[in-house]
Amino acid sequence: MPANGSALDALYAERFPTSVKRYEKACKLFPSGVTHDSRYLAPFPVYIKSAKAAHKTDVDNHDLIDYWMGHGALLLGHSHPTLVAAVQGQVEVGTHWGACHELELEWAEWINKLVPSSEMVRFTSSGTESTMMALRIARLVTGKQNVIKFAGHFHGWHDSLIPAAEPPHDNGDYSQPGITQGVMSDLIISPPNDLEALSKLIDEHDPACVICEATGGRWGVVPLRKEFLLGLRKLTEEKGVLLVMDEVISGFRVHPGGVQGLYDIKADLTTLAKILAGGLPGGCVAGRADLMEALSFTNRYGKKMKHHGTFNANPLSAAAGCAMLEQVATGKPCKRASEVAKVLRREFNNLFAEKNINWAAYGDYAMFKIIPNYEGPRPESEDFLPYENDFQQVDRPIEKELSHAFRKAMLVNGLDFMGWGAMTSSAHSDKDVDQTIESFSKGLDLLKEHGFV
Repeated sequence: MPANGSALDALYAERFPTSVKRYEKACKLFPSGVTHDSRYLAPFPVYIKSAKAAHKTDVDNHDLIDYWMGHGALLLGHSHPTLVAAVQGQVEVGTHWGACHELELEWAEWINKLVPSSEMVRFTSSGTESTMMALRIARLVTGKQNVIKFAGHFHGWHDSLIPAAEPPHDNGDYSQPGITQGVMSDLIISPPNDLEALSKLIDEHDPACVICEATGGRWGVVPLRKEFLLGLRKLTEEKGVLLVMDEVISGFRVHPGGVQGLYDIKADLTTLAKILAGGLPGGCVAGRADLMEALSFTNRYGKKMKHHGTFNANPLSAAAGCAMLEQVATGKPCKRASEVAKVLRREFNNLFAEKNINWAAYGDYAMFKIIPNYEGPRPESEDFLPYENDFQQVDRPIEKELSHAFRKAMLVNGLDFMGWGAMTSSAHSDKDVDQTIESFSKGLDLLKEHGFV
């Protein structure tokens, strides 16, 4: 049966008529009508007016169970009372003093307490800024130029690391519009989960650092597991190469100390954001004191890395961040969010088998991914990795029409997924989980009805 996208679009538009009107206005204000690439959805995205716990309400007053969770920033769910109180209290006394303040001290102390590798901290306003800073520190202290990253790993949208962040990975051409060949020549791409290949690249290119997403490319499309991460730390130490662990997403989500806390790994530099700032803008680089000294006005390197940033450690983000990390430190939010994701991965795979749909759900911790048109062995355990984690097969382009149809079918049935993946939170209740499974089943039936599966 051929896919009938127009019929699904009609059903979708009928469900969300006010969002249609909002998008018509947005297209006159923003390129393609959106302010973030991931929010683009054909023929229009859904507009949200409020959110609480694990739910969002759209402009047509439909209740949606949310699995974006603020792009992964909201481990406690939307509008958690503790965070609301912290931010409201701070607004009354100041949002931007343009000065040093006590909250930035408390915020940094929480990071040092929770993240094993953190000795000193420098705040930024985003994860992109944090990875950009980490590279510059690495280059300054080592005097080396090249950087190695893994294919499929996303470290923000800046020039130095956006190449090779997405498939295809089969032709070796990772050039990006708007990025110069000079910048491209400084970046070396290594296949993920391959320490032998990485070792050869280190020997050949003598890099300033190796950077990796702690849970694998784009929060686990191709997962990294404990054995590889331990091997990565050992290899970089033996080779005398700095290891930058990007924990922008995994930091405080998989464990109070991130992946490093979970596996007792100490990176040289760690980048953090999202949960760090309690859902407000904020990021940081944390790491060895001798490396962070590159930012000091009087340092051993004889030259200082310049770093400004109007909103670095602003009081609002600091207040939210301190309140968030105090909750994270208990371990309860991470544990609950991971339990939710584990149940959903299992039940989604049961639905795929029951409905004879060749898709698979997989992933680790408080996240999950879905791979459509999957032709490998079926999931038999929690450790399931599609195609035995062959990144060429797992991290491949997915047909755009199917991707948009999947999101629309889920939205029509009350679920807001982040594309082919999802983030869970401690706010997702057992009732939310049960409703999610039921709604997901209906969404799959809708896709079948319209010929997409």
